[in-house]
Amino acid sequence: MSSKQSASKTPRKSAARKGAGAGTGRPAGGQGAPARPAGPTDPRPARLTAAAALSGLEGVALVASGIYLLVMGLLGKPDSPQQAETGGLTVLALAALPLVAARGLWLRRRWSRGPAMITQIMALPVAWTLANAGGALMIAAGVVLALVAVGTLALLVNPTATEALGITPRDV
Repeated sequence: MSSKQSASKTPRKSAARKGAGAGTGRPAGGQGAPARPAGPTDPRPARLTAAAALSGLEGVALVASGIYLLVMGLLGKPDSPQQAETGGLTVLALAALPLVAARGLWLRRRWSRGPAMITQIMALPVAWTLANAGGALMIAAGVVLALVAVGTLALLVNPTATEALGITPRDV
């Protein structure tokens, strides 16, 4: 390595060490205080809490459904065990979306509103299908799912919730 190359690398390394406390989590000024964690300090609005709870409830219901399908595919006598097991795994994978969205809403993460709204929009055709499937239990499940989806959507588009997530209207 030539002296020009090593000399050009040395200032970069020392500059990197000086910035942001050299990876210690301390500010660059050398004070001993750790950096303050990012996050809102005011309380979470009740509407945002309710939206997070409803999204989490949907995720838990999907996990329960997926486990049920998987167990029935393995231990029960379905027409097609492979189809039941694949359906159970698919539902378990789909349960991740509302659970991650609920956690993001609970922690007031801006990105979480999109997945939460997508989950609710996807739930509406499922509710319609359940309501038209026939049988009192399926109709009731469809109506409950539709009410939860529409209610959660209303909570997510509420100005109080959007402000708490740091989402502001665009200046046009």
